[in-house]
Amino acid sequence: MRKDSLYYDIYNKLRDDILSGNVPTDKKITEVGLSKELNVSRTPVRMAISKLKEEGLIKGKYVYIPTATDLRDISQVRILLEGYAANYCATYITEEKLAELAQCVEQGFHGTQEEQLHANYLFHQIIVEETRNAKLIQVIEQMQSYIRLLRLAVTIEGRPRLVAEHQEIYEAIKNGDGSKAEHLLKEHITKDLNFSLSKLRFLEQD
Repeated sequence: MRKDSLYYDIYNKLRDDILSGNVPTDKKITEVGLSKELNVSRTPVRMAISKLKEEGLIKGKYVYIPTATDLRDISQVRILLEGYAANYCATYITEEKLAELAQCVEQGFHGTQEEQLHANYLFHQIIVEETRNAKLIQVIEQMQSYIRLLRLAVTIEGRPRLVAEHQEIYEAIKNGDGSKAEHLLKEHITKDLNFSLSKLRFLEQD
């Protein structure tokens, strides 16, 4: 197995274990300990821990469970950045990526739950990446673990009109209506946040 693939597998497993509450908050997370536990070398473990620290799920040597305030904060940032991105895409998105957005909508309606999760991720990611703004993309990337928590909540708990809103955003982008696309995407993220906060009972409601 390639080393970068192993790192990504470790990162995904540890991230999802943290977000599902399977890692006690008082358990120390170390390269040596995880390497022995997973029977892998320290390098991919170090990379996975580093990324999770960057994303805010590990602080010091312990896991960090985001609070309601954390999720509100990242959602406010997403509203600003992804709203801009949707507006931008209405003018500059390529036909290829527009077709991929349509596929995400289709899979969101008809795919398995795992396919719906991926389609949700990809829909937003395409819009962000089509800005070709490296700094914007980087900021969103640093929030991906928290965003995944929201994505899991809205998909698994079945937020009403989740995919229908993706379709409306797609149509606005396709029709070149940047203002509408921006407005719809901002509303979409706000609804994701509010729905998630009502479902994620383990969050500290600060």
